[in-house]
Amino acid sequence: MQLIRSLPLGDGTMTSGWIRRVLLSVGVIGTGQWLLSDVVHVPGGGLGVAAAAAGLWWLSRPPKQPSFREPVSLKGWIQRCEEVLNQFAELEVALGLNGLRSPRETELRRIEGFDAPLSLGVVATVGSGLPATLQLQQALAGVSSLDLCLAKPLPVTSTSWSWPDDLQELDVLLHVLPLPLRAADLLWLDQLPADRPVWLLLRSSADRSAEDHLEALRCQLPERWHQCLLPWSGAAMELRGVLQPVRQQLLSSERVRQGTRQRLLSNLHRCWQADLETLRRERFRLLLQRSQWIVAGVVIASPVPSLDLLAVAVGNGLMVKEMATIWSCRWSAEVLQVVARQLGSAALAQGVVELSGQALLGLAKLDGASWIAAGAMQGLSAAYLTRVVGVSMADWMALNAGVTEPDLEELKRQAPLLVARAAEQERLNLPGFAQQAREWIQERNSCKPA
Repeated sequence: MQLIRSLPLGDGTMTSGWIRRVLLSVGVIGTGQWLLSDVVHVPGGGLGVAAAAAGLWWLSRPPKQPSFREPVSLKGWIQRCEEVLNQFAELEVALGLNGLRSPRETELRRIEGFDAPLSLGVVATVGSGLPATLQLQQALAGVSSLDLCLAKPLPVTSTSWSWPDDLQELDVLLHVLPLPLRAADLLWLDQLPADRPVWLLLRSSADRSAEDHLEALRCQLPERWHQCLLPWSGAAMELRGVLQPVRQQLLSSERVRQGTRQRLLSNLHRCWQADLETLRRERFRLLLQRSQWIVAGVVIASPVPSLDLLAVAVGNGLMVKEMATIWSCRWSAEVLQVVARQLGSAALAQGVVELSGQALLGLAKLDGASWIAAGAMQGLSAAYLTRVVGVSMADWMALNAGVTEPDLEELKRQAPLLVARAAEQERLNLPGFAQQAREWIQERNSCKPA
C-alpha cells in the first residue's frame, strides 16, 4: 500500500635519549627552584617546579602510533551519541547550566526507534516535470507500505543552495532531472551528502534520447553518481523498467531503514558537536586568559631572557592537559605532547613572538613606569604566544572531537595553517588583548608594597 503526500520545501616521530631527558629535567628543576625561591620569593616553589618538570618530561617522550576511528555502524553511532550526551551532562555541572542533556536525549531516542513507513521522496527543479502520480505508483508496485512523497520544485535561483529540512528523514530520494543538465541542477547535486541514497531519473528531450547524453553526463558528474543514473525517454510504459533498481533497493526495507537511522544520527551528532564547541569555547577562554597571564608573570619576573620560551613551554604543557578535559579528548600523554610541540614550533617559525611585540608596541601605550621595564614587553609577547598556540590547539581538538587519537601526519601538514589562522584571529582581537594587558599590569602595580 502506498501513501502519497506532498512536502513543502612535530612530525610525531621525534625521539630523545635518556641522557637528554635527565639533563632537561635537572635543568628545569634547578632553574625553576632558583626562579621561584630567589626571584619571585614563592615558598615551597620546588613542588610547583617539580610538577612543571614532569610536564616537560612527558613533552619530550616519543608518541605511540595513532589510529583514527569513527563509527561505521548504527550501534557505533548510538554509542558515540551517548558519549556526547555525557559530555553535555558534564558541562551542565561545570558551567552551571540546565537543560543541555534532556531534550537531546529525547531526540536520540526518537531517531533510535524511528519506525515511520518506508519513504521515497520525488523531487525536481523548477521547469522539470515530475512523472504522473499514477505512473509512479504502477512503477513501484510490489513495495509494501511505501510512503510516496512528492516535493515542491526546487528553485533554479537561490542565495542558499540548501536542501529542505522536510526531505531529511526520507529514506530514498528520486531526483528527476532534464537533459542536458542546467547549472542549477549541478548546484543542487553538489549539496547532497555522500551518505544520502539518491537516484537520478534523467528525462531526455523529445528530439534526443537519454542514451545520447549519458557519455557527456558521466564526464560532468562525480563518480559517485555514475551508478545512480536512470535514463528515461518519458514514455509511461518504460518507467517501471527504468525504476527497477529503485524498487529493488526499497524491497530491502530493513537495510534502507538502518541506513536512514545511521545518517540521521550522524547529522544529529554533527549538530551536537557544534553546540558543544560553543560551550567549550566559553570555558576555554577562561582557561586561556588565566594561563596567558601566568606565563606573562613568570617571564616578567625572570631576569634571564632564555627562560621566556621555557616558561611558555611549561605553561602550554599544563594548559593543554586542562584543554583535553574540556574537549573530552582521551588521547595519550604522548599524543598531547606532540600536538602541543608541533603547534608551538609552527608559531615560533612564523615569528608570532616578534610580530606580537611590534603590534603591541604600536597599539598600546601603558603606564610609563610599567613600560620602562623591558620585561613587560617580553611578558606580553609570551602571553600572546600562549594565546595563539592555545587557540590553534583548540581548533585542532575541535576538528578531532570524538576520535580515539588524531592523525599526527595530518597535524604536521595543517599546523602552519592552524597557527596562521589563530594568529590572524587574535590579531583582530589585539585591541581587547591590549586592554586586558593594561588591567593586568595595573593590577600588578597596585599589589606592590608601597
